[in-house]
Amino acid sequence: MEVINRSESEPFATKDGSIIRSLMDRTNSSAVRQSLAEATVPPGTATAPHHHPSTEECYYVLSGTGRMSVDMETRDVGPGDAILIPPDSRHTIANTGTGPLVFLCSCAPPYSHDDTILD
Repeated sequence: MEVINRSESEPFATKDGSIIRSLMDRTNSSAVRQSLAEATVPPGTATAPHHHPSTEECYYVLSGTGRMSVDMETRDVGPGDAILIPPDSRHTIANTGTGPLVFLCSCAPPYSHDDTILD
C-alpha cells in the first residue's frame, strides 16, 4: 500500500493554465497506468482549450462553480459533479464563481505534457 499526503506535493501550472497538485502518479508513487491530481482554476479564468490524443480524464468537482465544455457540449458544473472527458475530445473548464474552482482530475494513462495539445 502507498499513502501520499497532499502536503507532500508542490503545485505546478500545466500547459492548459490550471494549477495542479499531483496527488498520486508515476513521479511520486509506483502508479504506472493512471494519475490523480487536484486542479485549481482561479475566479474569472479558464483552462486553454486543449485535447489529449491518448488520455481519458475524469473530473470531480470539490468546490466552486464552473462551465465545462467537451467538444460541442457545454454544461454548468459544481460540487459533486463528475465529468467524463473521452480521449481526443477538445475541452476547457471556466470558473464562473467568485472563489477558486477546485476539482480532482483522474487520467488514464497518466497525465503527460506530451499528450496535451493546445487548440
